[in-house]
Amino acid sequence: MSPRTAGPDALFPALLGEAFDALPAPVRRLHRREGAARYAGEVQVDRGRHPVSRCCAWATRLPPAGAGPLRVEIVAADGREAWTRHVGGRAMPSRLWAGRGALAGLLCERLGLVVFGFALTVEPGLHGARIVWRVRRLRVFGLLPLPAGWFADVEAVESVDALGRYHFDVRAALPLAGLLVHYRGWLEVT
Repeated sequence: MSPRTAGPDALFPALLGEAFDALPAPVRRLHRREGAARYAGEVQVDRGRHPVSRCCAWATRLPPAGAGPLRVEIVAADGREAWTRHVGGRAMPSRLWAGRGALAGLLCERLGLVVFGFALTVEPGLHGARIVWRVRRLRVFGLLPLPAGWFADVEAVESVDALGRYHFDVRAALPLAGLLVHYRGWLEVT
């Protein structure tokens, strides 16, 4: 299946509404595709060393520390997306969908044993508008809710870099445990 441009019902355009149109072209292209798409780029990953950090990294299948090539496969259909990030010889799969009920208006993402509910906003950035993800809800095993305040230091940003490439910067830290992971880099989105 080759990727094609999806309409306004695609996941990110539906969640962001008119603000989606303010995003730089590489960010819009990545999130408006339907079908299967593959992207390549580079990533730098830093990992926390606290035992709680290691446990959380295992539970969410976070990438290993290091720097190098990154491959991302995205399959988008029917307002849902399946992402598989290949970093350091390991896969980090996740599933994304629009929340319903108590999660309405949030982007839900399942990473391993954890389901996050993210509020998405479009904000000014260094090289144009950017998407900022902030945790509003979190459940372990899909059932056990954890206080969102514990995850105030979890944030993801999608933007473009000075070369016009799709850029991502994801940082997650917890009180007492400190850094879980910080990964950032770019993808070539054509």
